[in-house]
Amino acid sequence: MRLVQVSIPTGKRDAVLSTLDEQGIDYVVADETSGREYTAVVTFPLPSQAVEPVLESLREVGIERDAYTVVLAAETVVSRQFEDLVERYEEDTDGDRIAREELRARAEEMAPTTTTYVLMTVVSVVIATAGLLLDSPSVVVGSMVIAPLIGPAMATNVGTVLADEELFGRGVKLQVLGLTLAVVAATAFALFVKTTNLVPPGLEVTEVGEVAERTTPDVLSLVVALGAGVAGAVSLRSGVSASLVGVMIAVALVPPTAAIGIGIAWGVPAVVAGSSVLVLVNTLSINLAALATFWYGGYRPESWFALDQARSALAKQTGVLVAAILVLSVALGGVTYGTFQQATMEQSVRAGVTEAVGDDATVQSLHVEPEGGPLTSPLSAEPDHVVVTVGVEDGERPAQLATQIRAALSERGYNSATVEVRFVDVQTAGDLAAYSSKGNSGSYPTASTAASSTLSRFSSSVTLV
Repeated sequence: MRLVQVSIPTGKRDAVLSTLDEQGIDYVVADETSGREYTAVVTFPLPSQAVEPVLESLREVGIERDAYTVVLAAETVVSRQFEDLVERYEEDTDGDRIAREELRARAEEMAPTTTTYVLMTVVSVVIATAGLLLDSPSVVVGSMVIAPLIGPAMATNVGTVLADEELFGRGVKLQVLGLTLAVVAATAFALFVKTTNLVPPGLEVTEVGEVAERTTPDVLSLVVALGAGVAGAVSLRSGVSASLVGVMIAVALVPPTAAIGIGIAWGVPAVVAGSSVLVLVNTLSINLAALATFWYGGYRPESWFALDQARSALAKQTGVLVAAILVLSVALGGVTYGTFQQATMEQSVRAGVTEAVGDDATVQSLHVEPEGGPLTSPLSAEPDHVVVTVGVEDGERPAQLATQIRAALSERGYNSATVEVRFVDVQTAGDLAAYSSKGNSGSYPTASTAASSTLSRFSSSVTLV
C-alpha cells in the first residue's frame, strides 16, 4: 500500500478531485498557503499496483512533473472504499507491480555513491580472496553479504526500459568500475599474501577446492546467473527487500572475480581464463535476465515519444547480450562435455581395475585414481596415468597384478595410459581382551603397534608402461 501526496496547480483543483472521485479514491485536501502557483495539496491512499495508472490519469488533467508528487509506503489503511479499490486493481493488474516512478527511485537508491561502492566492493572481494585461499565456504559466503553489486545491474536495466539515459549510464559505469576494481584488489591482496608467506610456500591454488570450483564453469553456471537476474528484477519491481537477492547476484560475481586475482598472483593462466569466462557470462546473463523481466513486467517510458527510443535501445542491448552469451557459452559447453567425458572415463577405469583384481583373496582393499583425461587434455579421451593402491595382508602380493590391470584397461580402449600399482601391507589388531588375559605377554599386537607396523612396511610402487 502507498500514501500519495500531490500538489495541485492553480486552476486544476476541480479536475484533479473529479478524477479521484471517478476512481473511487478516498482523499484529503489541504489548502496551500505559500503564495506559489499551487492552490492545494491532496493526499490519498492507493494499492501499490494502482499508483502508476492513477498518476497517469492525473497527468492527463494537468498534473505535470514540475508539481511535486510524493509516494510513501503505508502499513495499514482502514476504509471500505479502499478495500473495493484493492479488489478492482488485483483483478485488472499485476498485484506485485509497483509504479515506474517508484521503480526508478528504488533503482537510483540501490546504485550507491561512488565512494561507498568502491569501499564495499574492495572489502568484499578481499574477504572473498581470503576465503578462497583458506578453502572456507563460510568466509566466501560472508563476502557476498556485503557486496553492493545488485544496484548497478538493476539501475542499468531500469534505465533501458524507461529510456533514462542518465540512470543507464550510471549503472554501466558502476558495473565496469566494480568488476575492474575487484580484479585489481583481489590481485593486490593475493600478491601480498603470497609474498609475505601468509599461505604455505608452494601452495597449488588449482588444488584448493574453492578456487577449483571457479576455474571450470559449465552450463549450470549460466542457469545460476539467469536466475539471479530474474530474482533481482522481480524483487525490485514488487517493492520487497532485495538484500537476500543481492547475495545471490554476489554469488555469481564475487568469488570468480577473486579467483581471477589469485590466478594472476600465482601465474596460473588456466585459473585466470576459466574464472574470467565465468565472470563475463554471469554479468551478461544477469543483465539480460533483468532486462527481459522488467520489459515483460510492462515497464515503459512515461512519454509515448520515448517509447520507440526505449524499444530500439532494448533491441540493441538484448542483441549484444545474447550474442556475447552465445559465444561464451561455447566454452561452457566444452567444459560441461569434458566433465561428462571425464566422469565416464573414471567410472570405466575403476570398473576395469575391479574386474582385473576379481575375487583375489589376498587383496583386502582397493583404491583407483586416474590422472589426466578430457578435462586436462581435451583431445584425449583416456587417462595419462592410473594409480592403483592395493591393500594386502602379510605381504602376499598378487603376482602380475599390474599386467592384469593393464590388459583390462586395454580391452576398454585405454592403450596409452601407464599403470602404477602400490602395495600397502594391511595388519589387523588382535582381540585386546584376549591380549589382556594373557598377562600382556605380547602375543597380540596393540592397535597402535599395528598402525606403526603398517606405516613402516609401505612397499615401493611398481610401474608398468
